[in-house]
Amino acid sequence: MSGKLISPVPAVTGRLFTVGLVISWYASNIGVLLLNKYLLSNYGFKYPIFLTMCHMTACSLLSYAAIAWMKIVPMQAVRSRLQFVKIAALSFVFCGSVVSGNISLRYLPVSFNQAVGATTPFFTAVFAYIITVKREAWITYVTLIPVVTGVIIASGGEPSFHLFGFIMCVGATAARALKSVLQGILLSSEGEKLNSMNLLLYMAPIAVVFLLPATLIMEKNVLGITIALAREDVKIVWYLLFNSSLAYFVNLTNFLVTKHTSALTLQVLGNAKGAVAVVISILIFRNPVSVTGMLGYSLTVIGVILYSEAKKRNK
Repeated sequence: MSGKLISPVPAVTGRLFTVGLVISWYASNIGVLLLNKYLLSNYGFKYPIFLTMCHMTACSLLSYAAIAWMKIVPMQAVRSRLQFVKIAALSFVFCGSVVSGNISLRYLPVSFNQAVGATTPFFTAVFAYIITVKREAWITYVTLIPVVTGVIIASGGEPSFHLFGFIMCVGATAARALKSVLQGILLSSEGEKLNSMNLLLYMAPIAVVFLLPATLIMEKNVLGITIALAREDVKIVWYLLFNSSLAYFVNLTNFLVTKHTSALTLQVLGNAKGAVAVVISILIFRNPVSVTGMLGYSLTVIGVILYSEAKKRNK
């Protein structure tokens, strides 16, 4: 009996491509987080709104290039004024999340920032219940107890705890969860659904419009200060350009990893990514950590894993 042998090369190439995507996803996510921290805290560039505006400007330009010219995904049109208003509302919440997160990095170490950020499922469940009156199985809510308890323990054991930074970080996490819930409601009809790349294409320019007046009012003369800084140290220009480009690649790689892996793989990788970011940030910035803080963060991560499992089983 004869049969054709199937070459293992395409399968191996496919796996290598997926591994490359995951590494790129990790590198861009962790890279932009660490570079934000370095710029806003260590370097002394204390303008988180302007930094976020740079990110959104890069996302606007690179999204257009990727979709209109490189055809990474087909371009989806905004079909109505109402859909545009919905996208603008999401963009406003998105702005609040990113700006608050960047402000928190001025005051908090990345390790604690990630611990608080891991509580996103808690806020998602709360907003889903309040806005959609959608109830999960009781076991799902039980798994949120270690998520919140872990952050409370981590807060108590955090040597570099800063109240304002903590409030900003909680606000960023809540806004991120709110955007996720609102997106599911506002863009739920088949005619209005946009993939994440097209949504970014429309949200990013709107975000720039929101952030420009906020920057001018709250961070006065930031452009003049940045130009003066660039004359003294040209590296700031390259930091901002690289950081802003990296912010776009976070979204691009997130889209591609979602496309080329399963939901379960994405969940596992997402949970591991936070832990990797914590370890790398501690090695780079050498911020003090406590056993209590690490135990708290570990409890939160375990809670997130249990929450994901409970949601999967009760679908």
